This record gives sequence, C-alpha cells and structure tokens, in this order.
Amino acid sequence: MTESEKTTLLAVKHEIESDSEANDPNYQHVTDRRTLRTRYLAVKNLIFDERDDLSSIDSAKFKSIVNDLESLHQFVLKPREQIADAEALLDITNTLLTSVKATNGDGITISDFVDSLVRDFAKQSSRPDGRTLIDWKKIGIEFSDASRSSRGCRTMIGPMDTQMKQRKARRKRARLVENEQPAEVDDTDIKKKTNTDINMATMFDILRKHRIVRLEQLVLNRNSFAQTVENIFALSFLVKDGRADIKLDEKGIHLVSPKNAPTATAIASKEVVYNHFVFRFDFKDWKLMKDYIEVGHELMPHRD
Repeated sequence: MTESEKTTLLAVKHEIESDSEANDPNYQHVTDRRTLRTRYLAVKNLIFDERDDLSSIDSAKFKSIVNDLESLHQFVLKPREQIADAEALLDITNTLLTSVKATNGDGITISDFVDSLVRDFAKQSSRPDGRTLIDWKKIGIEFSDASRSSRGCRTMIGPMDTQMKQRKARRKRARLVENEQPAEVDDTDIKKKTNTDINMATMFDILRKHRIVRLEQLVLNRNSFAQTVENIFALSFLVKDGRADIKLDEKGIHLVSPKNAPTATAIASKEVVYNHFVFRFDFKDWKLMKDYIEVGHELMPHRD
C-alpha cells in the first residue's frame, strides 16, 4: 500500500468516526454510507494493483489488506455495503487462487495421489505375491474429521419390523331378512386410551401436585431418549389444549404450570390466543440435559 493510499484510508476513517458530532444526523448517515463504499473501492483497486506481491512470502501487504477489510466490515449495515464487502473478499481470494495455480503448475497428479496413499496408508500383507494392501479403515478414520461423521453403525430410531398391511377382501353383503338384527358394535377398543393420553394424564397429575416445575425436570427421562421425546410430545398437547402454561422467569428458565382449559366461547372471541414456539431437541441436547439436571430430580416415571 502506497503512502498516499494509507493517508486516504486514515482520513476517511477519521471522517467516519467524527460523524457522530455532526448536527444533521440524516445527512451525516448518507455521507457515512458513501464514504464506506468509497473505501471499499479503494481496497479493491489496491488488491488489483498489488496482485503480484500478495502471495510473496516476505510481503506484508496481504495481512495489511485483510486488516483493512476487517476494520471496514465493522461499519457494514446496508445491502450495498455487504455486496462491496463480499466482492472485496472474492477479489483477494481469486488473486490468491490464481497465484497458487501458477505456482503448482498442473497440481497433484494421479501418480502423486497413489504414491501418497501407499506411503501413508499401506499395511503389511501376508500374501505370497507380495502385493501392497491399503488400510481403508485408517483412511476412513482420517477422513471422518473432515466429514464430521462419527465412526460406527447407523440405525433408525423407531420400529424396525413394520410390514405392509394386506388389504382384506371385501365380503359380499347378504340380503337381510325380517328376523335378522344388526350386530352390536364392540366399542371397547375405541374407548381405550392411547399411550399419549396416558402420558398426558400422568404429566397433568404431576403439574397439579407440584404447581410449578422446570421444563427440563418435567420431560427428562435419564434412561431413555425416546421416552424424553414422548414426554415433550405429551407436554405439547397439554399446552395446545390450554391445560399447561410455559413461561420464562427472570433468569431465562422455562417454567411449566397447570391451568384450566379455556372455553370454546373464549377461543371463538379471540379472548384466548395461543403462542407457539419451536422446541429444538436431539440426542446431543438430551445428553446435555442429563448433565444439567441432578439425578433423582426427574418427575415423569420411566415406562417399561
């Protein structure tokens, strides 16, 4: 960077920092935005002029330009300024990429790649022909850091024995005679409660007993991630039905308390309004929740 360019950048920076003392805020705001874009244009021109020296080992221009971009980024507010910031980063990236390609020539060849595999991942072989074997397991372990995938088998969470249900053949209706009567319908299966209904009833009884509890203590099952998810599912239905209320205290802790469900008239008149939020929860969150809640403070019982 030449001395004149440094002087220009310092003068523009001083102008932006002193703008807060101006009498006309709107005018000064527009001036600040234009000045910032002008500074970005100066940096882009500098990248173009100094492109041959940016990749030099003993050159400090690359670090200087990056520091200038970092300081300019602190003042970016508008979309046009964000575009200028992105274009400046793209210019310096393309400049370095061109320099690297020119230095490496054709880059890594197939022979270089194979030689590296044999050198770093070959394993001893007992084959009589003396062929070199590649340790693919070691390659996978080394690559897992880049792919961010954990080593081990992958399984589904849920039922694994689901099968296609075959359709029952439709029976032909027999003609009714005078002595026949319709069969009585056994509605015992209809009246049976689902697992979610049972979990909701258990959770509501706990809320009535304790009056107000922490959300983590209410839904956590330390021995089962799946049952913790089921508890969250049951709590969501209690909140939807208006039988539970979730609030934040002054420390940002979620507290759950029971309440009477609103009437249909209150819902129709908009007197009661539901507020929804998304509850993010995965296996990692479950492990953090286990460390956060002390052993024995869980409220929902474990289900066999």
